[in-house]
Amino acid sequence: MRATGIVHIGVGNFHRSHQAMYVHRLADPDWSICGVGMLPGDAAIRDGLLAQGGAYSLVLKHPDGTLERDEITSIREYLLAPEDPWAVVARLADPSTRVVSLTITEGGYNVDDATGRFDVAKVAADAVEGAVPTTVFAVVCHALQRRRKAGLAPFTVVSCDNIEGNGLVARTAFSAFAALLDPGLADWMAKEVSFPSCMVDRITPATTDADRALVLDRWGIVDRVPVTAEPFTQWVLEDDFPDGRPALEEVGVQFVSDVRPYELMKLRLLNGSHQAMAYFGLLLGHEHVHEACTDRDVVALLRRYLDEEATPTLEPLPGVDLHAYKATLLERFANAEVADTLLRLAAFGSDRIPKFLLPVIRDNLSHGRSFALSATVVASWLRWLEVQSERGLGRQVVDQWW
Repeated sequence: MRATGIVHIGVGNFHRSHQAMYVHRLADPDWSICGVGMLPGDAAIRDGLLAQGGAYSLVLKHPDGTLERDEITSIREYLLAPEDPWAVVARLADPSTRVVSLTITEGGYNVDDATGRFDVAKVAADAVEGAVPTTVFAVVCHALQRRRKAGLAPFTVVSCDNIEGNGLVARTAFSAFAALLDPGLADWMAKEVSFPSCMVDRITPATTDADRALVLDRWGIVDRVPVTAEPFTQWVLEDDFPDGRPALEEVGVQFVSDVRPYELMKLRLLNGSHQAMAYFGLLLGHEHVHEACTDRDVVALLRRYLDEEATPTLEPLPGVDLHAYKATLLERFANAEVADTLLRLAAFGSDRIPKFLLPVIRDNLSHGRSFALSATVVASWLRWLEVQSERGLGRQVVDQWW
């Protein structure tokens, strides 16, 4: 078993355009990535990566049409949990694994948005003695259980999903499952396992056949799993890694003692704006993000939401020019080369609305400020769902509750 240092669970396009890119740029032989897929559908990514030795194309699309390609080689191994979950547990339990990172979507943590509690009923079967692990909670906790019994230091768990306090949410979820599996493990995790929070940012659309054709036509490379993205990228990470970490500050990662102000800035400005334009844009007949950004009404809504409702809820961020940041957001959204779709932004609304919009509404409500625009965005989501149902287009709705 080769040492990789990092095991990443959820190797989607965003991970490959963002965290894997940073690890590639660092090029430290002690730190590479073992990818893990938790769903049967992840086999397509696994097969594509393995066919190419783990390498893939990252194509950055600049607004002026300039294309920039890099071959990313930081993913050295890939394990598919549905085929052999115990192999995943063994990789996580191996002493060489020091960081376990996650992009399992906003709704993947099984934590109720209203109560903040882990839904035990949904995963209880995975905690029964002798059960074969089927969830991310089971494979991670079984691995930590093995490390505890062997007297090994635990790995650090890093959530890279767009959730306010993602480190705390991850701790809540994995600790609750550990308590089901082994109460002693839960006590040990509370003392020994670190769950740093982080903020991640890069607009990364879904890969299309046109992207694969672009890589072939432009560079003569057959790539089954290329990924495209905007040039902008940011990663702000809480510096809490008891068993060591890669020196990612050398390639642009910001290590801070408190991620929260950065996290709120990104979630409430960028992700909130994505929700604001997604449903109104679709209802107005637009398909792509950049097309919605040519619509005066959509742009006016975005500007007002950003300035009047989202910005007043943010915490002080010394050294950050919020006016410039908001202007940059609108420029990023208008990048026609990226060709991001509004349907991608509209996916998983029942997970995203509570995390991106409702906190803005609650904060403004508690301080006696207006929240009419944010509430209107929530209404646009409900109206869009209603229209899809009326027109028999429910297949376009990607949502666990639909």
